[in-house]
Amino acid sequence: ITVKAVRMPCYGHNSWELSIQVDQREGDEGMKFKLRVKGDLHIGGLMLKLVEKIKAPQDWSDHAIWWEKKSCWLLKTHWTLDKYGVQADADLRYTPQHKPLCIQLPNMKTIKLRVSFSCVVFKTVAEICKALNIRRSEELSLLKPPDDPKKKKKKDKGTESAFDDILNMDVAGGIYCSLGLYSKTMTPTYDPDSGSPASSTSLWFGENPMMACQPNLPPEELAKLYKPLTLEDKAAINAGWLDSSRSLMEQGIQENDRLLLRFKYHSFFDLNPKYDAVRITQLYEQARWAILLEEIDCTEEEMLMFASLQYHICKLTLSTEPLTNSSEPEIDEVEAALSNLESTLEGRNADKILEDITDIPKLEDMLKLFRPKRLTLKPYKEYWFVFRDTTISYYKNKESANKEPIEQLHLRGCEVIPDVNVTEKKFGLKLLLPTADGMNEIYIRCDNETQYSKWKAACMLASKGKTMAYSSYRTEVKKIQSFLQMKSLAPPPGHAAPDVESMEMNAECFVSPRYAKKYKTKQICLNILTTRILEALHNISQLSLMEAKMRFIQAWQSLPEFGIKYYIVRFRGSKKDELLGISYNKLIRIDMSTGLPVTTWRFSNMKQWNVNWEIKQVTIEFDQSVSIAFSCQSCDCKVVHEYIGGYIFLSTRSKDQNETLREELFHKLTGGQD
Repeated sequence: ITVKAVRMPCYGHNSWELSIQVDQREGDEGMKFKLRVKGDLHIGGLMLKLVEKIKAPQDWSDHAIWWEKKSCWLLKTHWTLDKYGVQADADLRYTPQHKPLCIQLPNMKTIKLRVSFSCVVFKTVAEICKALNIRRSEELSLLKPPDDPKKKKKKDKGTESAFDDILNMDVAGGIYCSLGLYSKTMTPTYDPDSGSPASSTSLWFGENPMMACQPNLPPEELAKLYKPLTLEDKAAINAGWLDSSRSLMEQGIQENDRLLLRFKYHSFFDLNPKYDAVRITQLYEQARWAILLEEIDCTEEEMLMFASLQYHICKLTLSTEPLTNSSEPEIDEVEAALSNLESTLEGRNADKILEDITDIPKLEDMLKLFRPKRLTLKPYKEYWFVFRDTTISYYKNKESANKEPIEQLHLRGCEVIPDVNVTEKKFGLKLLLPTADGMNEIYIRCDNETQYSKWKAACMLASKGKTMAYSSYRTEVKKIQSFLQMKSLAPPPGHAAPDVESMEMNAECFVSPRYAKKYKTKQICLNILTTRILEALHNISQLSLMEAKMRFIQAWQSLPEFGIKYYIVRFRGSKKDELLGISYNKLIRIDMSTGLPVTTWRFSNMKQWNVNWEIKQVTIEFDQSVSIAFSCQSCDCKVVHEYIGGYIFLSTRSKDQNETLREELFHKLTGGQD
């Protein structure tokens, strides 16, 4: 028997072969390389060995190792393979951390931007907002596009024809600088720490696509767009928010995928036209589409007000004349602050301050009150109302005001909802008063606009624990009066009836399909719609472009359903699914069959909340020993947990922070197990 000796390669003890796929260039199929490694090799050393073996002259600084099976990045370069648990069967990928992503903005236009796929989404959104020059990135997040059942059955080419164009924004290549888009009318932003111009300052100059309002779609195009019609549909959409504490790749997002950039948290802090031109425009666009696609309910009177504002903004956008943010003279902010400080130190306002402290105003009026009860049809009843501090007391009549009141309503922590129809001269307030079991409803009816403005402003301040002595009371009264005037469809005295032919655009473009359908049957009805929009236009025709956008946003914020996100949950002890509404200041338990609120809990009364990750249950404790617990049916409970924690985080912001984003606090409040 002949034995042939074969010389085997000599490897170190406990070494093994590791396969790594390398993505060298975008779009190229990755090549596989095999390395002989040991478990004590750290990730940084592994990447160094890999680059030496590739022998390709290119910049590898953005590359990192991705583990597909575990769906995680190996970013801690000092960790060893053993510490990460990497063994011979692991298929690793050496790939760029920044990849192109298609992002649909609130104005429905899509951009392609290279973003980080390895950072947590919270940082990635901040990166996107910096590129677009949008302040307060913590208010926004990325949302997966909803599945449209219509498209599954039949591909409709016309559905997205208006939004097919993709703007390729290679920020690193300075695309906007090369276009020469420059205008002295725009104000650049500066880094709050270094004081140097921000890297994306060029986006502020000239015809920035992010600042331009998009033209309204024809009615037939608008009707093709997907509209969530039920609360269950809205809950399905809201389940698509990405987890802010995980990266895009960890959540299954691949390069060139399409995501929606939206204002997730409806708590808009420090909106300043001087610095927030892009932010205000995109916010206006999100509000506009929410109205047009009927994502939020509004009355016909409110729809016509929104239509007139859209028409006015559309006309100003198409105007060839340069548009300024405001007709008011520019004020140096530093000088204004110093002047205010000087006045305070010199004691010029001492008498006024003392008066505010010692002399708290009160309101007294004959108003109507109604308490909704089951099986009752009793109308409103008149009482003598006295508003003092943060409490409303009502009496049988004015003469009995010195006696004990029939009832006292303590408004701290309450919710104030307008119940107004200016055309029908209806000026009411709906008060939701906090109790141990939820909220009690009370309706108050005023006689006129002036009375309503004063009482609503007082109630809103009282709900925050403030009295009418605060200087903001008078400002709030004027703001409410201005808003009521804007809602009025009658032209001001001295103005002639509008000429229908003077409207250059189709009136149906400015209202939702449901309202357009009411006027579509006859041409005479379309003329009525045009007339009503032009009538409402009289009250806002003097607004500048930025003022009109701000007024639209404020009107959107005043709608009863503003900012409410719905989720399907099952409360502890219940055998049926219900809806949970999450707003910027409250949680609402909603009956799924009727859509009516059952109970409301305010964040201001919340003591603590936590999540049992094993059984996926959220538990929240409120004042007065009230505790609720629920499991999420339409999404992972992390989505709801992040929403609640996010709003708590936003409530901690202040202008003194110099716009520093406290990411650590955000993750502490929203991050879950980690």
